[in-house]
Amino acid sequence: MIVILIPTFNDWESAGLLLRSIDEVAGRRSLDARVLFLDDGSTDVLPAKFASSCGALGDVSILHLRRNLGHQRAIATGLVYVYQNVPCEAVVVMDGDGEDRPEDIPALMDELTKHNSLSIVFAQRAKRLEHWSFRALYQIYRQVHLLLTGDHVRVGNFSAVPFASLAQIVVIPEIWNHYAAAVIRSRLQFRSIPISRGARLAGKSKMNFVGLLLHGLSAFFVYGEIVGARLLVAIAIALVLESALVAAGIAFSLTTQFSIVALVLYLALAVGLLLLQAIPVALILVFTVIGSRVNVGFLPIRDCPYFVRDVEKIA
Repeated sequence: MIVILIPTFNDWESAGLLLRSIDEVAGRRSLDARVLFLDDGSTDVLPAKFASSCGALGDVSILHLRRNLGHQRAIATGLVYVYQNVPCEAVVVMDGDGEDRPEDIPALMDELTKHNSLSIVFAQRAKRLEHWSFRALYQIYRQVHLLLTGDHVRVGNFSAVPFASLAQIVVIPEIWNHYAAAVIRSRLQFRSIPISRGARLAGKSKMNFVGLLLHGLSAFFVYGEIVGARLLVAIAIALVLESALVAAGIAFSLTTQFSIVALVLYLALAVGLLLLQAIPVALILVFTVIGSRVNVGFLPIRDCPYFVRDVEKIA
């Protein structure tokens, strides 16, 4: 039996259409599946016949959270709940708007079975359907992420997780901020298969630019000590080059009367001062992250259950 974990917030129309599609796939492929929606503090009323047409799924339930936590934290809470309360073969994590397609669930499960359920299987996006401007910004983000962390951005939330892997995932504090990045950073075994992204089923996405920015920064947080160390090295190298430029500018200004040399010298000094101010910031970042390893702050398996209000079975 597999559990399909779906976070949603005030998006019951898309979630209902997705549920019907999952039910069709489960019936067609004879999947023994249960669906668990993670209600991330929604204020919209659940439609009366939300799960009325489901016949192939073994169970449809909603895990109501006490407050809106955000997409990634809702996933972390759901993973802990399944680990503690719903023994199963695997957990499939997917978004509730339809961009993660139900017809691709069998491919994830087939890959999981192929490798004896020893590796987490992620969907690697082979094709994206967003506007060209989003795709361009996403490519810039990928390059910056690679430069600062040393890892490629390859996958999203859509994944199949063997139940045995949950025992490790639920003690990784970073899943509270970014599920996929935390799994990759923790060096758990994982694989990825190319799967195209689908289109939203209904309504408009509630994710705005600020939300996307925070989501991207959350991935950097998972690599905090690496990002801080790389920034520190980059600043040090830049200061060495800056010092060499200033020295060359001074030497050259003593032998020429061109005012352009003075301008370059002033600019170099200004940039150098900015870099000197950046060093303490990078040092604080590095030592804060490294120092936080001494004490365990947020521990998902211990703390996530506090955010669960109740579980409602709807089918």
